[in-house]
Amino acid sequence: MRRDLFTREHEEFRDLVRTFVAREVTPNLERWEEHGAADRSVWLRAGEHGLLGLDVDPAYGGAGVADYRYHAVLGEEFAKAGAHAPALSLHNEICGLYLRAHTTEEQRRRWLPGFCSGELVTAVAISEPDAGSDLRRIRTKAVRDGDRYVLNGQKTFVSNGATADLVLVVARTGERPSDAGVFVVEPTRVGVTRGRTLDKIGMRALDTVELFLSDVEIPVENLLGREDRAYAYLIRTLRQERVMLAVSALTTAERLFEETLVYCGKREVFGRPIGRHQYNRFLLAELRTALTVARAFTDRCVAEHDAGRLTSEEAAMAKWWNTELCQRVVDRCVQLHGGYGVMREFPVARAFVDTRVQTIYGGTTEIMKELIGQSLL
Repeated sequence: MRRDLFTREHEEFRDLVRTFVAREVTPNLERWEEHGAADRSVWLRAGEHGLLGLDVDPAYGGAGVADYRYHAVLGEEFAKAGAHAPALSLHNEICGLYLRAHTTEEQRRRWLPGFCSGELVTAVAISEPDAGSDLRRIRTKAVRDGDRYVLNGQKTFVSNGATADLVLVVARTGERPSDAGVFVVEPTRVGVTRGRTLDKIGMRALDTVELFLSDVEIPVENLLGREDRAYAYLIRTLRQERVMLAVSALTTAERLFEETLVYCGKREVFGRPIGRHQYNRFLLAELRTALTVARAFTDRCVAEHDAGRLTSEEAAMAKWWNTELCQRVVDRCVQLHGGYGVMREFPVARAFVDTRVQTIYGGTTEIMKELIGQSLL
């Protein structure tokens, strides 16, 4: 089915991203997975190629393009390469949204030029050991003391955490459930300790760490927006994050399906290609149909989000549907590969562990269904 989401300009940008990934990312992925993080230099190269700060005003070094479809192109090309690091989409779409929408002019001049050049890598610290999908359980505190805030607490699952120069920390500022703010914390400050790089089963090139805050002092100028608006900011950011994850998950599933389709046409068993056996042929037909239907809905969600009309419930639908579909597709593709499906030199084997977390981060499937269900009654 022909896609009509993108224009010629988007496809030209796709060529740029594809070239960058082929030259700067793919040759280094295996080494980054062993090391547990991407090279810092690749962020500077991304900045040089104009892949950072796509929607940031040119006055601060960005491209000044408000069209969300460029973000979708970037996410698709990284997903096609099976690359989860460097996490440019996290930097651009999540941290970038905070830094564009909730900063003062002074803050924008202080942070955005480095954000766009790759000199300042960003991360967001929301989850805690006892607070994941239920954000109201956050215990990290920020106490105002004159012209500074003092932060204490612990964060976990901080992606880009070992590399980041700026970490956006969500912390409680009072006793009311709504009392929480977003604070920009430089990891070099006294009292900030980056814990171990977490030993994940997949996405091993994406540096993910714990973060410990002990009497960390930051100036009041490092508060983003108001100190009681974090949850309102999160709702808007999570909607975009879930579109981002839906795009990546579906593109990954499509890539693995196409690779498996080729394999099924070549690998023979009992005198004919495995794809010619009726059960496998029917399975491939089911997967192709599911992917085609999901693609139509996802492209519509991207277009609606770009137009500012996508609801939180629709973003939740796309996120849970595509991540669950991706798991199903990858699982069936592993099975169709037989023994080769668990060999790491085969992309399907890597995807098997890399994609498992997709139904968890950004809000679990169960939370997505709860959000959708609450909107119905």
